[in-house]
Amino acid sequence: MNKIDKIFSKNKNMSLDLYLEKVLYDKNFGYYQKKNPFGSKGDYITAPNISNLFCEMIAIWIVSFWESLKKPKKINFIELGPGNGDFCLSILKALKNFPEAFDAINIFLYEKSEGLKKIQQKRIISKKVSWIQNLKKIKKSPVIFFGNEFLDALPIKQFKKENNNIYERYVALKKNKLKFVFKKAPKKQINKLKNYNLLNKNGIIEYPEYGFKELEIICKKIKKLNGGALFIDYGYNIQRNTNTLQSIIKHRYNDINKNIGDADITALVNFGLYKEYFNHNDLFVENVISQNEFLQKMGILSRFKIVSNKMTNENKSNLYSRLRRLIDPQMMGENFKVIFAKNKKCKFSLAFK
Repeated sequence: MNKIDKIFSKNKNMSLDLYLEKVLYDKNFGYYQKKNPFGSKGDYITAPNISNLFCEMIAIWIVSFWESLKKPKKINFIELGPGNGDFCLSILKALKNFPEAFDAINIFLYEKSEGLKKIQQKRIISKKVSWIQNLKKIKKSPVIFFGNEFLDALPIKQFKKENNNIYERYVALKKNKLKFVFKKAPKKQINKLKNYNLLNKNGIIEYPEYGFKELEIICKKIKKLNGGALFIDYGYNIQRNTNTLQSIIKHRYNDINKNIGDADITALVNFGLYKEYFNHNDLFVENVISQNEFLQKMGILSRFKIVSNKMTNENKSNLYSRLRRLIDPQMMGENFKVIFAKNKKCKFSLAFK
């Protein structure tokens, strides 16, 4: 029995988000469960794989956040979707430059993939780091949640509005071939879209119901324990009403119906919608900014000058090309956005004002 047959063994059609959950996260054949997709030998490269400078800026931001909370004796930093562990390793190294903050920070890694978790546990040997499967287990001390390219990997629903009719996208198996079909959307789903004013225009509407469920516990923890959540991802601010699903394998775009379970499938993040979601859940979002703006406000150019000062021309050129990839508006600088949702009592807003 091949992967497609296994996916559709119980139902011959299913909602898009359920299909994506199976293709990406199924413990037997899900994409994230069985391979390391990161780095030049994988399928894509993320910011922590590109340069330690990115991780250092996040470390400075974390320490500043901790200081703004009047240096609590303990604070929880939770990385959501830690990938191959590159970010965690770099953040541990960077935080050691701030001994008082380093002592206060407990690092938790929230990872769904058993395969990636094994890779992380082999690479990350530190008493400061532990793995967590249930965020509800964090009971005390302020929290900082962090997700780099976490939101885009969460399954989405898609709807189509044609005039006054709303349809939901399903994936069907017909004669051993995948087909995307639309069915009339249930009233319950339509009401959810109305709550976020997503039905103003015709076209494809992407709704991260799966992501919202993931964030429910996070919002509750931030409200109860104080703190915030920082997310960095590629996406947009203004509702587009277009299909943004895309698949990648070995750093190239892939037909979404091919290499199922062996290729990544993601969607652009609607940051405007997530901002509304956080506000609906009694958190405060100052604004959404570009990765370029965030990293420059955090001082990445000054750090580059310091680090590269004693480098050979070749190494300096290499570091600069990596830096450029992170901040150039034609590369990741503008396509990637940053959102910070915080407890309403929290006054910390470094880089967002």
